[in-house]
Amino acid sequence: MIHKFDSLFAGHIDMDNLGYGGTPVNARRFPNERLVTVFDKARAIAQTLDRLGYDTFWIAEHHFQHEGYECIPNILMLAVHLAHVTERLRLGCGFNITPMWHPLRLAEDFAMADILTGGRVTFGVGRGYHTREVEVFGAPLRDQAANRDLFEEQVEIIFKAFHQESFSHRGKYYVIPPPDVPYRGYLLKEITLVPRPLRRPVECWQPIQSATPRGLDFMAKHGIKGIIGGGVAESGATHRVIEAWRDALRRAGRDAELGTDLSIGFHFYLASSQEKGIREAAKYFEENVKMFGPLRLVRSLTDEQIAVLADPTRAPFAPDLPRLDKAVKAGAFLCGPPELIIEQLQSLEARYPGLERVCVSHPVGTPQAVILEQLEWFAQEVMPAFTRRVPAADTVR
Repeated sequence: MIHKFDSLFAGHIDMDNLGYGGTPVNARRFPNERLVTVFDKARAIAQTLDRLGYDTFWIAEHHFQHEGYECIPNILMLAVHLAHVTERLRLGCGFNITPMWHPLRLAEDFAMADILTGGRVTFGVGRGYHTREVEVFGAPLRDQAANRDLFEEQVEIIFKAFHQESFSHRGKYYVIPPPDVPYRGYLLKEITLVPRPLRRPVECWQPIQSATPRGLDFMAKHGIKGIIGGGVAESGATHRVIEAWRDALRRAGRDAELGTDLSIGFHFYLASSQEKGIREAAKYFEENVKMFGPLRLVRSLTDEQIAVLADPTRAPFAPDLPRLDKAVKAGAFLCGPPELIIEQLQSLEARYPGLERVCVSHPVGTPQAVILEQLEWFAQEVMPAFTRRVPAADTVR
């Protein structure tokens, strides 16, 4: 039963000239003074979510984004700050891109954030999708097999560090501690993470993208929960993926219902009518496709379509590019009056009885004022249809 509502912020600044006919993605470049406005924007969103009773504010880690789309390089530092300017909101790592970290440094930093915020930070890991980010930090991404091998070994190390009083590790990429290291008269055999998180076992989330059996089984083995959609252009519930996730939980020994340990993410836009909402939100949807399409996260796009996306003289007239009206019709983008959104979410929870959490957010490019107005409206007229069914104390952890 749905009773927790989150929101995701990829870290985009306010920008103009949006949509298929607007400024090409690779032509956007903002000065540092504009890029740093993302932190005030994140604070404003967090305080709004906190005031309105949302559960978790998920923040994305990204690097080198002079285009202005994803401008938060350190989730944990920002989460500690946001914990000081909010009262109860949880701050989610959505996600720490593990191949860009040394696993022990990530484990230490999360442990400190856990302690300093009184347990209000939720851990999350991801493999990455920007070559400019991952490969510049010296990790593989174009070699997807190597990327997954590295990621899985790093997560193994992080969980050892979190949950074992002391540990060692011998793997393909890491030997911890290194062999034959002398220390105070003895040879080092194990290490202890200092500090470790106070709240253990650590709850961890990961995006579900390719939904391969290997990836899902790895998550289920380690008790990692899954987030589907809501950050890239293609969002919403994918029945095949949700069934595959349930099957992975069952292979791990859990007789779970459909939707268990999942969060399903949607972009949304409330309006007096669906037609009005589509007209107003189309440019934000299109900007999102422009940004994520060349990264192969809009899986239906061909090479030709991706080339068209980069040309503002062709893209608005291309009949086969993704359009918001079709995304709304498919249920991937929630759009229209509150009663329609409630109906769609009620249908979702009827189909997936194990689902407790939904994440609602906005495409990259959506201005701060629109985000805040929409979050307020959603909290006032959509959320109560779900949260009022459980005691208020159960909706806030």
